[in-house]
Amino acid sequence: MTQYDLRQIIAEELARVIPGEAGKRRSRFDYVLPGFGERIHPSGRKSYVLQRTMGGKQRLITIGDTAILTERIAKDVARRLILRIELGENPADKKQRGRKTPTYAAFLQTYWEVAAPTWKASTREIQDIYRRTHLEHAFPGKFIDEITHADAVRWHAELTRSAGPGAANRAMEILKAMFGKAEAWGYLPEHSNPFRGVKRNRGRKIERFLSYDEMARLGRALAENRAENPVEVAVISLLALTGCRRGEILNLTWGEVQGRKLKLNDSKTGPRIVWLGQEARAVLDAFARGKRDERVFTFDVLPRSALDWFWRRLRTEAGLDDVRLHDLRHNYASLAARSSETLPMIGNLLGHRHVTTTARYAHLDDGVLLEAAALIGESISLHLPIS
Repeated sequence: MTQYDLRQIIAEELARVIPGEAGKRRSRFDYVLPGFGERIHPSGRKSYVLQRTMGGKQRLITIGDTAILTERIAKDVARRLILRIELGENPADKKQRGRKTPTYAAFLQTYWEVAAPTWKASTREIQDIYRRTHLEHAFPGKFIDEITHADAVRWHAELTRSAGPGAANRAMEILKAMFGKAEAWGYLPEHSNPFRGVKRNRGRKIERFLSYDEMARLGRALAENRAENPVEVAVISLLALTGCRRGEILNLTWGEVQGRKLKLNDSKTGPRIVWLGQEARAVLDAFARGKRDERVFTFDVLPRSALDWFWRRLRTEAGLDDVRLHDLRHNYASLAARSSETLPMIGNLLGHRHVTTTARYAHLDDGVLLEAAALIGESISLHLPIS
């Protein structure tokens, strides 16, 4: 028999029982860890407790239900509480404070209910994915005022390692906005946002442009797959011919297709107009026009997943394994530059919102934009078979 076993036997034999009033709850304290014990309620339910003197008064802190916590875990919690008490903290007061301050999980739910309805549909779809995958379990069991700047930095670093720098940056921006609202709504004091000052990961500047030979290979691959995958081929052709973002084309409705232009209601930078060259208009004319609120391109599965799967296969067939879908947008801008278009004109064609370029292209008229879109479309059509 070890010394530890003997101590446990002695503890069990000498365990003290302090009865409460008749018919009410009572407490049984441990012999080995002074102040730690069980509280037995009249209903038979038991909970682990810690009794200590704080501020000259004897206080009883409830640790947790015995049906949920094991004795070993409860004792570990009790030892940490004892250490905090010896350092001058008052967990009982903190617990009382916690009843008025929401937990991270509760406030995340509240924030989402208030903020989500104000987001664009495409933004809300992406934000919901980030919430499920990265945010819901970020700070389990913590109150929002317990999350420190150091906690935020560690969380961002860990997410960078597990999900990548881009995902970590976007998730952090969501929480930064959320904690900003916590300040505005009075849950946190001003200037206490733990995510303020957390450094974003530097983005990798990737600019991949297609040579004329590569555009020709892409065009042949699209032509060979048109019969089997007409929707995917049309979407990729439009991305190449308009410089639009993927979401702008996937979410395109027939009401936004207006003659030689797309009047987008839900682009990344807000409502904007995309002018169509003859080749881009021909891609749309190949589909029967639907109702105003119907999407132009429909898929049997999630649109993004279907397009990503098809693109990975298509670029392999074309020998363009290092080309991303977004590079078609870069390529569009590159062709505009090669056509001697000015930077403000390119910014207008792509729908950029950068402050320094907005002022410079705001005065351009629609006729000039339409002509520029047509010139770029003609250049690309030499390599992409449209019909």
